[in-house]
Amino acid sequence: MTRAAVLRRGLYSLLGMGLLATALGCDTGGAGFDRAAYVQLGEQYDVFIERDHWGVPHIEGVTDADAAFGFAYAQAQDNWTLVQDSIAIYRGTQARYQGKDAAVLDYLVHWLGIWHDLDARYETDLQPATRVFLEAFADGVNYYGALHPEDINPELFPVTGKDIVAGYMLRHVLFYGFDAVMRELTQDTRQRQVSGGPGVVMNGVPVGSNAFAIAPSFSEDGATRLAINSHQPATGPVAWYEAHIQSGEGLDVMGGLFAGSPTIGVGFTQTTAWGVTVNKPDLVDVYVLDIDPEDPMRYRLDGQWHTLEQRDVKLDVLLFGFLPWSVTEVALSSQHGPVLQTDHGTYAVRYAGRGELRQVEQWLAMNKASNLDEWLSAMRMHAFASFNFVYADVEGNIAFLHNSMTPERLSGFDWSQYLPGDRSDLIWTSYLPFEQLPQLVNPPSGWVLSANQSPFAVTSAADNPDRTQYTPEQGFPVRMTNRAYRGLELFEELGPLSAEEFSRIKHDKRYSQRSRSYAYVQQALALDLEMSEPARYREAQSVLAQWNFETTIDNRQAALGTCLVAAEWSAEQAGKPAPPVLDELIRCTDVLLEAAGRLDPEWGDVNRHVRGDINVAVGGGPDTLRAIYGRGMEADGFHTNVAGDGLYYLVSWNAAGEQTIEGTHQFGSATLNAESPHYGDQAVPYAREQLRDPLFDADKRARQLSQRYRPGQERARANAKGG
Repeated sequence: MTRAAVLRRGLYSLLGMGLLATALGCDTGGAGFDRAAYVQLGEQYDVFIERDHWGVPHIEGVTDADAAFGFAYAQAQDNWTLVQDSIAIYRGTQARYQGKDAAVLDYLVHWLGIWHDLDARYETDLQPATRVFLEAFADGVNYYGALHPEDINPELFPVTGKDIVAGYMLRHVLFYGFDAVMRELTQDTRQRQVSGGPGVVMNGVPVGSNAFAIAPSFSEDGATRLAINSHQPATGPVAWYEAHIQSGEGLDVMGGLFAGSPTIGVGFTQTTAWGVTVNKPDLVDVYVLDIDPEDPMRYRLDGQWHTLEQRDVKLDVLLFGFLPWSVTEVALSSQHGPVLQTDHGTYAVRYAGRGELRQVEQWLAMNKASNLDEWLSAMRMHAFASFNFVYADVEGNIAFLHNSMTPERLSGFDWSQYLPGDRSDLIWTSYLPFEQLPQLVNPPSGWVLSANQSPFAVTSAADNPDRTQYTPEQGFPVRMTNRAYRGLELFEELGPLSAEEFSRIKHDKRYSQRSRSYAYVQQALALDLEMSEPARYREAQSVLAQWNFETTIDNRQAALGTCLVAAEWSAEQAGKPAPPVLDELIRCTDVLLEAAGRLDPEWGDVNRHVRGDINVAVGGGPDTLRAIYGRGMEADGFHTNVAGDGLYYLVSWNAAGEQTIEGTHQFGSATLNAESPHYGDQAVPYAREQLRDPLFDADKRARQLSQRYRPGQERARANAKGG
């Protein structure tokens, strides 16, 4: 098997196993895990864990390190299987335990050079305080493992701070689409031309998330409001987990994270709040190397031959379920970046954020920021390769930032194609400065909205960032989502907004007439179905003609309409053209008749939110602001919710500075344990859009506590093994 084929298999497996999860990672464990010593860690950290009546952990530490220790322990209680299973993945040692099929993932980790960079610069690139925080978090994981030896693989322990950083490094690359580029590159034939001229056309892959904010000037009651609504899978390693962490050294932040993370990803403090959406700018470039016909290890650059660097990669593989076997592979690199040899050429890959270790340090700084200046100071670290941020605070400030490590590329080339690898001036070495990124702070409009669209269409037209100030080579996204079109329409139509109208925008379930979804349905309506066609397809057209493009639970045309919309959306997500509309009309008609027995069932009869024995109607659909992405009806007759809206919040400060927070979780705080009372206790309110107080305020929380304990001294494992 060629290395290209190995990587292709690895990338597909990677996505299926949830490699985007924050994880703990490198081969540091084994015989060095002194369980007795780690049992004593509980005496070194001064921290309490409170569980509210929803089972959500609230961590109180004297120092940041104390809080990190308790934070890790609480996550281990709720998510142990997710935390432990990810360790070997990020270390590149999974094949040692899972067998030969996992070896492709291990090779990918080493090919990217994550640990080469990490081992070289962990001590120099991260501040001492950050490393103390990370090691304390790792201690919390180790402490839990030491107390529950029956649940652990001792070869994976101890976990270290480096392990945690490795998870951030790998996850971050995949969030902006590196995996899509690699899957394309490892096909059987070359997929793109070698660039020779200008004309960038972006073909980014869409993913969903929403965040929007209004200033007092756009609020009926003078309040500042923010909607935090990042979309993720409903279950698995990148499903949202909710927690609150605080310390005597400035931490007091609550929100969503992925299991195994020491920081809050989206959330709020008493005075600040932020949401995150994926932006996917063009941050990956592929170079076609000119290889010496006499020596496949030499490539030409600026007229000179250079030798490819190579590192031996040792892969330990479990054979036949018991026999360990070691295989040595080679990872290649050039001055451009990692190198891949295929049957159709030798390629080097250069990507934004390569070797960046400081993501966790920036998240921690954001978590501790108490005002706009401090939050922007954290953002100026510029350690994130991508992501949009929407911000609001108690002082009435709002902001939008299209954050990206945008390469400063040579003009005159089409950077959406592959690049000639024989020119060093095409090997970019710097990024566009933070201050020059598309961003808005307190725009005159009084509002901003981010829904994975172009950064040049996030508020009223007059106040948007100026697109003419940026070049095609910088690769900023230009796509628009239905959520963006619809949100912009609602802000223009409804403002200034009341609290009820703000919530209405978050839960809106309509497709805009400007959207690709609307246009695709119009194509279906325009089909000339001859009388020779079965009558059911003409009847389907009649049902579609009555659709108002709403996805409320009582809508009788949404089931058919959304089936078509989902096909178009899935194709665009994969970077492919929409499927023939006639084929989809036929398919959707047949599927719906088979699953529901009619073409016009109520949407809530088929669009369901399911958790254990809970099976409840839910409104919304693919790419609506109330985002529900369902598994197809072919399996069981239901369009079952699998992604989209998960944990989300509405945060506000009134004119007097008083904070109000409402939120919900798609299921509950027990992510894995079906026996826990918190496995599905939020599923019904979530489906009914009934938000709760997350009990961020200590006085409110004190009246609704179920447990308060030091790590290791709880009267019962809050959510049992695995969560």
